[in-house]
Amino acid sequence: MWNVLLLGLQQVASWQSLAAIAFGVLWGTIGGMIPGINATIAMALLLPFTYTMNHTVAVMMLAGVYCGGEYGGSIPAILIGTPGTNAAACTVIDGYPLHKQGKTGLALYLSLLSSCFGGVFSAIFLIFLAIPLSQVALAFGPAEYFALAFLGLSMVCSLGEKNVFKGILAGIVGILFSTIGFDTFTGAKRYTFGLLDLSSGISMVALMMGLYAITEMFDQACIYRKEKSLIFKHIKPDLNFPKWSELRKYLPWAIFASILGVVIGVMPGAGATAASFLAYNEIKRFSKKDDFGHGQPLGVVAPESANNAVTGGAMVPLLSLGIPGSNSTAIMLAAFSLHNVNCGPTLFSTNPEIPYGIFVSLFVSNFLMFFVGWMCIKCAMKITSLSKPVLIAVVIALVFTGTYAYSGEIFSMYVTLICGIVGLAFRYFNVPSAAIVLGFVLGEIMEANLRRALIISRGSFMGCFANSTLSAVLLLLSVASILYSLKTNIRNKGKVF
Repeated sequence: MWNVLLLGLQQVASWQSLAAIAFGVLWGTIGGMIPGINATIAMALLLPFTYTMNHTVAVMMLAGVYCGGEYGGSIPAILIGTPGTNAAACTVIDGYPLHKQGKTGLALYLSLLSSCFGGVFSAIFLIFLAIPLSQVALAFGPAEYFALAFLGLSMVCSLGEKNVFKGILAGIVGILFSTIGFDTFTGAKRYTFGLLDLSSGISMVALMMGLYAITEMFDQACIYRKEKSLIFKHIKPDLNFPKWSELRKYLPWAIFASILGVVIGVMPGAGATAASFLAYNEIKRFSKKDDFGHGQPLGVVAPESANNAVTGGAMVPLLSLGIPGSNSTAIMLAAFSLHNVNCGPTLFSTNPEIPYGIFVSLFVSNFLMFFVGWMCIKCAMKITSLSKPVLIAVVIALVFTGTYAYSGEIFSMYVTLICGIVGLAFRYFNVPSAAIVLGFVLGEIMEANLRRALIISRGSFMGCFANSTLSAVLLLLSVASILYSLKTNIRNKGKVF
């Protein structure tokens, strides 16, 4: 073990490797900060330039982009209520209210520290448990993936806060959105209303930008029309770095969220978005605090620790099994193919310098990310001095540009605008947008894996889940979670329906 770690350290110790990793982190962070340009796109843009590079250096640079991209999305999520990446959508829930309360420094630095901690934590796990964790991924079949997605979806009850029904309703709306487009099993068109552009479904980026960015900008425009004021006329944001005594109390929750992030990352297809929401829900459940959604710092610590811990976990199926666990690792798999390197169990014996070089580079990436993030925060904080009309115009322009750049279709811009209007209506009726996003993310996973499980069991629901102890346990936990949310809601005199 120590010999191969030294081999990995040797790969990182050259100035070419360090420069490539540093550039990758900076590029990824900037890409994450721009709405619509996530870690996957940032990595894809760099992929052609890796052709002439050493294969190990190229992959380490892409690993740096991966880490920086997952963190960068939290900066606009906190400052302007617009998630730069899909995984940062959960950070908006409490990060943006903290900013509006003037606790901008606390939110931004908690996001940075949690991201770095989650990344380093996952790298440690990756070094010692890469091979054993790959067996965990193999234990999950279609029935288990459905049960896991259903467990994640059970948190829509808690997202409804005082009205559980609104959380469930929003989750169902998200699931319905996920069914639009071609049926992946039969090829039939569903809910396209004769529009060819809807055949491929609704883009996640278009949905997120509409529900969060456009909705928030419309809302801010309405407020400005009434108040004619700057964003921080009455509240001056506190931009100071939080004290250690304040940070220490968040450490156990960061560890908990990081563990969840690693486990979710190991499972192919789950991704950082699902990990963020799942970690947020579980910490909200166990912390017993009642101010989530209104500026609770744990609401920043949980998703940021989890989505950055996914980066290490997602490397497990990629390196051990040759299976990309996310869109970003699929780009890394393309980089391996570009350099004629085969991922899988034999990689650790034939080319140990590659996987262990990546492990060490994840450590370096997350440490460098702290300094890169610090500089980006200093620059991004200047946005708080902008007047509201300028801010609204800039954000809307960035959102529509990012949406178009992601898909290359004008139709996606219309979807973003419509989702923004829908989000504004939902906000008026206090329906949580986060539950819609969660339903959209998990809906496709649930449907595809349920149908696969039914095909395997020849249409028997009992055969799907009764024969798998793991799926049965996950489903029982889901039901218990829903019942617990209903009980808590009734006890607190909230509305169930």
